[in-house]
Amino acid sequence: MMKYTDQGKQDTRSGYGAGMTELGRTNPKVVALCADLVGSLKIQTFIDENPERFFQVGIAEANMMGIAAGLTIGGYIPFTGTFANFSTGRVYDQIRQSIAYSDKNVKICASHAGITLGEDGATHQILEDIGLMKMLPGMTVINPCDFNQTKAATLAIADWHGPVYLRFGRPKVANFTAPDQIFEIGKALTMQDGTDVTLVATGHLVWEALIAAENLANQGISAEVINIHTIKPLDEEALVRSARKTGCVVSCEEHNFLGGLGESVSRTLAQHLPTPQEFVATKDTFGESGTPAQLMEKYGLNNKSIEAAVLKVIKRKAQ
Repeated sequence: MMKYTDQGKQDTRSGYGAGMTELGRTNPKVVALCADLVGSLKIQTFIDENPERFFQVGIAEANMMGIAAGLTIGGYIPFTGTFANFSTGRVYDQIRQSIAYSDKNVKICASHAGITLGEDGATHQILEDIGLMKMLPGMTVINPCDFNQTKAATLAIADWHGPVYLRFGRPKVANFTAPDQIFEIGKALTMQDGTDVTLVATGHLVWEALIAAENLANQGISAEVINIHTIKPLDEEALVRSARKTGCVVSCEEHNFLGGLGESVSRTLAQHLPTPQEFVATKDTFGESGTPAQLMEKYGLNNKSIEAAVLKVIKRKAQ
């Protein structure tokens, strides 16, 4: 029996909006910038309550990053907001030079990440953003799993010095973590103990991993589920400890298998404990238009795909 229950489906971007509302009331140094997507980022309450701390930049994302970098010089903590594709790919040079290289205290907050952006299609469905951002020296990369964890992460990064990439999504998904949680950057969460396989999941795939673990238990397979909400810095100690116990790993992410969480896991295990691993991720492809559920099914990003990967990796472990 799964110990987590869906408290009611909510979109993770609304968790960001709720976090920003609270920060607006508690941290006068926090300012918000947006590239003409206030409704999508769910920050209207922050704007209504703090109009002097909001900057509508328009569809000029590169300029937004430069403004945000400049605001840090005055002691402000800028949170930029737009779609993940425009938060990373479109402005990578500005982030690299003006924010990461300069170690500016900018929080790059990205909605509509991954394949579940849905009907807008491949031009908006960035599946490379985790790789882009984790390669930047000094950049912290966070990918929370539900509304509650996204709100907690939004609050936590305001107190974390240095550039942060916070990634969240468009669709309403299961909200299953504690509403009063304390978000520890860089600290993995063991959602469920197991002995036969480790499921290392991030973002929307955490809930799918929990469902897969429940289904696997009915087949006599004990799966450990680890929520990697912080992809960089990665909790290598937790990962190695679990892999040593189970002997095999499946990484689960809504991102290309090249450059994402799975490759960080592989590097860690190669250095400390070589372990059989399978990848649940997109396979070096662009997305397409469709509903989030249709796309998760087609691209193999659901509990059924996780179960299949587990059966495969367990066979490899036995060889």
